[in-house]
Parts: sequence; structure tokens; C-alpha cells
Amino acid sequence: MEGLAHQIIAGIATGGIYAAVALALVMIYQATHHVNFAQGEMATLSTFIALSIIQAGVPYWLAFLATIIVSFVIGVVVERVLMRPVQNAPVLTHVGVFIGLLLIIGNGTGWIFGYTTKAFPSPFSSEQPLLGGLVSAHELGSTAVTLGVLVLVYLFFRHTSLGLAMRAAAYNPRSARLVGVRVGWMLALGWGLAAAIGAVAGMMVAPVVFLDPNMMLGILLYAFAGALLGGIDNPAGAVIGGFAVGVLENLAGAYVVGTELKLTVALAIIIGVLVVKPSGLFGRVVTSRV
Repeated sequence: MEGLAHQIIAGIATGGIYAAVALALVMIYQATHHVNFAQGEMATLSTFIALSIIQAGVPYWLAFLATIIVSFVIGVVVERVLMRPVQNAPVLTHVGVFIGLLLIIGNGTGWIFGYTTKAFPSPFSSEQPLLGGLVSAHELGSTAVTLGVLVLVYLFFRHTSLGLAMRAAAYNPRSARLVGVRVGWMLALGWGLAAAIGAVAGMMVAPVVFLDPNMMLGILLYAFAGALLGGIDNPAGAVIGGFAVGVLENLAGAYVVGTELKLTVALAIIIGVLVVKPSGLFGRVVTSRV
């Protein structure tokens, strides 16, 4: 029973990381109606930037904040420079741009920072067992950080005029323009926020999986499964789906398929959702009259 409780709590901790990345995916999807395949590589680049800042002697939390700001700027630049020129292009053009962005950022990160695996420091450490030894200090701390970020994002979109303008630009750009919303810049800010959220996820997961240019590949797949499970067009649903995938992954890895085949859990969830309920648990079913 203690082992089961440990797997559930650890799954919630990793699920918080998946929820953050899933939220970033949903934000890009709402803006472009496409999935950003390079979201993981952008988060990995941000984590390497954070490590460089920390190694320069900057305190962890100051480096954490600086990395979020830098990542936000990177996201805005990517939208303005790469995505804006092809915003009205066919779907395959967007897919090509995302794949190209994945390859460029992934290989560029390896070229600049190297391909060797690096240890990333954790700001959470405790020699005392937490919750009866069921959870480590980093798992508890990273869960608190990601939950805090998700709450701040929720409050931003629900209770600020800028957040409401970004939601309007994502849901109905034409109507938003009619009431004076600068849709182009709202989409750029959405990209920036998605990059910043991904950076937080990268910095929280790096102490566990260690840092290398391919660190986020598996995590992106789990996050995508969470986004589909909760609803790719529903930010709250994607967050819930991310936590659910984290728990399911841990339980399946411990009691069903083993640690070597845990990635198949994400693939099974993706296929199952697409076959049974493509809109996800909390997504909208959109119908159109022909």
C-alpha cells in the first residue's frame, strides 16, 4: 500500500511537469490551430541558458527569473520572425516550419552547449524524509512551483484585460480586431508565455532526468498525451490531463509494463483518445453546417 501511495504522489509530481508543457502546447494550438513540435527543444534551450547563468555565479532563483524573461523574448521573436510570414499558408507549411524549428533548435543547442549529459542543480534539498518518505524534496518543491505557475496563468487569463484580449484573439481573431485588439501582438505574447512556461517545466525536470539536448523528447510526448486527454482546445482540461498522465505513467510503469515500456503508455493514451473521443474529456465538439 505504501508503494502504491508513493507511485501516485510521484506521478502527481511528474504530472505537474507534463501539465505545464501541455498548457504551453494548448496555448500555441489556440493561436495557430497547430501543435508546436519544437516546444520541447525550446524548453531544453531555456534550461541550458539557466545552467549557464547559474554557473556564472548568479543565485538560483535570480537565474530562474532571468531564464523565464529570456525564454519569453525567444518565444515572441520566433512568432514574429518565423510564424508571422506563414500565418496564412497551408497546413503543411506550418508543419514544415515546426519540424525545421525542432531540428534547428535541437542541433543548435547541442552545438553551442555540447551533447554531454550535465547535472542541473535543484533548489530543493532536505535530509529529512517528507510525507513519511513518500516524496522527495525536489518532487514536492517542483510540484509547488508548477502549480504556482499554473495558478498565475489562470489568474492572468481570467482577471486581467491583457489576458482577456489574448483569449479573444485566440478564439475569434476577426471579432477581436473589430473591438480594437491587436491580434498579431496578442499571438506573439501567447508564444512568449508558452516558451516561458516550457522553461519552468525544463528547469524543474532537469535535476531528475539530467540535462542534454534530447531531454524533453519523451516529456513532450507525455505532455501531448495529456493535452489530448484533457482537450487540446481547453487549457484547464490539458492541465488535468497532464496530471492524469503522470499518475497513469507511474502506475503502469510500476505494476503493468515496467519502466522500459512506460513510453508506450503515452502512445496508448494518444491512440485511445483519438479513436474514442478526439475532442478529449473537456474539449469542445465543433460541428459545422455544410
